[in-house]
Amino acid sequence: MATQITNYQCPACTAPLHFVGESGRLECDYCGSSFNIAEIEALYAKKEAKAAEAARKQEETEAAQKSAEAKEQQTAAGSSNWDTSGLNENWGADADNMKTYCCPSCGAELICDATTAATSCPYCGNPSVIPGQFSGILKPDFVLPFKLSKEDAIKALKKHYLKKPLLPSTFSKANHLQEIKGVYVPFWMYDGEASGSVEFHATTVHKYTSGDYEVTEISHYDVRRAGSVSFEKIPVDASSKMPDDYMDSIEPFNYADLKPFSTAYLPGFLADKYDVSVEDSRERADKRCAGSLVSALERTVSGYTSCNETSRDIHLKRGKVHYALLPVWILNTRWEGKDFLFAMNGQTGKLVGKLPVSTKRVVGLFAAIAALLIAISVTALLLLVR
Repeated sequence: MATQITNYQCPACTAPLHFVGESGRLECDYCGSSFNIAEIEALYAKKEAKAAEAARKQEETEAAQKSAEAKEQQTAAGSSNWDTSGLNENWGADADNMKTYCCPSCGAELICDATTAATSCPYCGNPSVIPGQFSGILKPDFVLPFKLSKEDAIKALKKHYLKKPLLPSTFSKANHLQEIKGVYVPFWMYDGEASGSVEFHATTVHKYTSGDYEVTEISHYDVRRAGSVSFEKIPVDASSKMPDDYMDSIEPFNYADLKPFSTAYLPGFLADKYDVSVEDSRERADKRCAGSLVSALERTVSGYTSCNETSRDIHLKRGKVHYALLPVWILNTRWEGKDFLFAMNGQTGKLVGKLPVSTKRVVGLFAAIAALLIAISVTALLLLVR
């Protein structure tokens, strides 16, 4: 049986270790010891050696087989498909101490180490989370460790409530934080190249006075730009539970901190299992990659008052696909029988989420605006009469 290595134990007291983003170290709550990732992985290196050797041989066999299959597919399809030959389902010795949990309410499937006590779902707050079998799960290529703590997420949420004029006055005080979980959200990352041309309609506006008239002169232009751009690790989230607009909004992540995947970063957190395949993410990936070229070309159109895209002819050269886990704090609050979901970038602290709107405050705001407009109209009318 392969050695169980995911349950990292404190060398001083054998209690479980957990990763702390603020310090970037594995820490023990029992004796207070702390260790860097390299130290702990070195301690476990001998235990892993035999299992790793067996896993390596198996990986080489599978990689050779996948490479041969990928070459056959690429020969047949050219560059029409994303290259997934580097994705790997073999976790080696790590798999022995990993678990999955399935939420019967929303269907979320989460991955964690055996020491994590998953009792509720971070997406819907359902308290019934059922252990499942760990099998057929891709091993990530990269992981971006958490930098911000649970306390940082709570502070960010409270700050998010401030200066929201349409927020019900009782929300910030009466809402209850039902659940807060640190979750590594799965992302596909795409490499490749986009080339082509884009046409824009641009205008310039010139205003001047001619006698008693104020003249506005608008000139119209057809602008064409062409070029190419290489892209690396364009992210597309692979979880259907997390709204795509949330994940797009908390970007960007700083890839300078991206690490080769190690289970040492998992203790104390959950990892969402991807449920949107590479193929099902293809449309979003293509759109983001083409959009990168269009944005780059549009930035070269300067000196105009306005610029709008009218047509494009973009060609994609699709390259490698990587699998990564990126850090997100998920906060669930409940107010007046309704659930509100918030997501915070676990690296940068950028937070997004939908807040309730007070009907009374909306009516009051429109009434105030209407009263102001009426007052201005009456004043103008009186001045004309005089």
